[in-house]
Amino acid sequence: MALSPVQQAAGVVAAAPGGQFVLLNVEALFNWSRANSLFPLTFGLSCCAIEFMAAGMSRHDMARFGAEVARATPRQADLMIVAGTVTEKMAPIVRTLYDQMPDPKYVISMGACATAGGPFYFDNYSVLKGVDQVVPVDVYVPGCPPRPEALIYGIMKLQQKIMREHPLLGARLAARAAAEAAAAAQPGAAPKAGA
Repeated sequence: MALSPVQQAAGVVAAAPGGQFVLLNVEALFNWSRANSLFPLTFGLSCCAIEFMAAGMSRHDMARFGAEVARATPRQADLMIVAGTVTEKMAPIVRTLYDQMPDPKYVISMGACATAGGPFYFDNYSVLKGVDQVVPVDVYVPGCPPRPEALIYGIMKLQQKIMREHPLLGARLAARAAAEAAAAAQPGAAPKAGA
């Protein structure tokens, strides 16, 4: 995986005398700006979507946490809030939307249905037992449906997680780069289809 110009510049700064001190301040600035400017994807599947909408209204006001700009396209969003029941038929669509989001991207699983299938999982063959079988989830918000305050608390926990990440690589990007390097190091390994 080739390094981006920003990652190459970070390597040059880190190699310079005193570069670690400068990079630490840049890291804090990058993390702060990414954590406080989350653009959620307008994506609701069930009754939890009503609570997601209520979290953006004036009483709860997600805008205080920098998450007020809900985007209608995954190419402009960096946060997917899966609010509701995910069925087997909807799972590939959720994955496609996740794949279309730019890196770094985050997922909040909102409610019992998105987290573990909810009350519909046991009596229905078509309900997925959790969205984490389709996309990696960063924060789980419990409840059926969870209150808007619970969603805002989940966003705050995600912001804390982002503040601890490396801003240029990110946890998922570093893991993906390591996996690609390990796959490339295996002799005779064929590339995966769709990768």
